[in-house]
Amino acid sequence: MNPNRVDFFVDLAYGLLILLAAALILVVGTNVGVAFGIGALVSYVVHVVWKMARFDPEWMTQEVTEKVEETLTEEVTESVEQTVAEEVTEEVTEEVTEKVEQTVTAEVTEEVTENVERTISEEVGDIIDQLEQVNQRVDRRPRTDQIGEMTKGEGETEAGAGIGESDDR
Repeated sequence: MNPNRVDFFVDLAYGLLILLAAALILVVGTNVGVAFGIGALVSYVVHVVWKMARFDPEWMTQEVTEKVEETLTEEVTESVEQTVAEEVTEEVTEEVTEKVEQTVTAEVTEEVTENVERTISEEVGDIIDQLEQVNQRVDRRPRTDQIGEMTKGEGETEAGAGIGESDDR
């Protein structure tokens, strides 16, 4: 017997059994038909597994290996993504915090420096203006020797000179 013909007839038989299960559901009742159909499908699955193992002995090993690889890949990927996300979040948070602190410190320092320089410049300017005013007042005041002359001149004016006359003669 040719193995391909045997497989063909076995597949045909399973197909007929499934068709019979559908007919039993219609004729006898749902419970009997469903039970027969489930039995036929389960036995067909067993037959397919047996056939695959017979024609390709490595098939079962490959299937199991593929399933294990898929499962491991999914679990490892999820675990790595989760770990990376947590670490990246922490690292990014730390980096952002450091950069913000540096930027704020630099900007605040610069702004404070500018404000202090501006304030000091204004204060020094005001002080210089006040000193110039004081110097001008001091320059307008008569010196001590001039005060002595002025006092002598006033005494003479009162005693000898007439009112309204000046010494400019």
